[in-house]
Amino acid sequence: MLVLVSCRSQYMVKGTSNVDELEGKVLTLKVYVDGEMKSIDSTRVVHGRFNFGGGMDSTMLANVFLGDLSVMPIVLEEGVVDLNIEESKQTASGTPLNDTLSGFIQRKTQLDAQMAELPHLEARMIMDGTNDDERRFELGRLMNRLEDENDQLITRFIRANYNNVLGPGIFMILTSSLPYPILSPQIEEIITNAPPYFLGHPYVKKYIEEAKKRTP
Repeated sequence: MLVLVSCRSQYMVKGTSNVDELEGKVLTLKVYVDGEMKSIDSTRVVHGRFNFGGGMDSTMLANVFLGDLSVMPIVLEEGVVDLNIEESKQTASGTPLNDTLSGFIQRKTQLDAQMAELPHLEARMIMDGTNDDERRFELGRLMNRLEDENDQLITRFIRANYNNVLGPGIFMILTSSLPYPILSPQIEEIITNAPPYFLGHPYVKKYIEEAKKRTP
């Protein structure tokens, strides 16, 4: 007798947190399905520890949520993922794509911190008596450099990960903050010469279609 067994891969996430506000709270794991974020697992933080686990048909990019607040993205792939949530940073490591994602998030966090430091720099320049024109020029130069570095970091990362879940996933995060789909120069650069895997992703495909409708 021939027995057919559906073989599904397994994911396992072992989490720790030193954030007091998370103790006793429920964290939810959500993935993008049919145009919306859907919950696939949930867990309660007990004594700073929590776990997610289950079956999957393929590697997926998920998001950890606290209520309606997205805490961080994480890749569900074979192997054990070590997830750590702290006040100042969140990391997921232990599997190839999560290690890649964590490196990207670390660099992105550094750039965000430098951007956040600009108002403090301006205050110090005022206290030091820097004249208005010089101060505006220097702050504008720094802001433009950081914004360009940020855009190029995201663009390069997506293009380097066209053929795995990280490319479409980071594209989704990039565009989710926009009021409506647009084909900005950065997005045009990302989708130009992109392979079928990336362009065929349901979110990416829908976004491009909607953005083209708005393009004169």
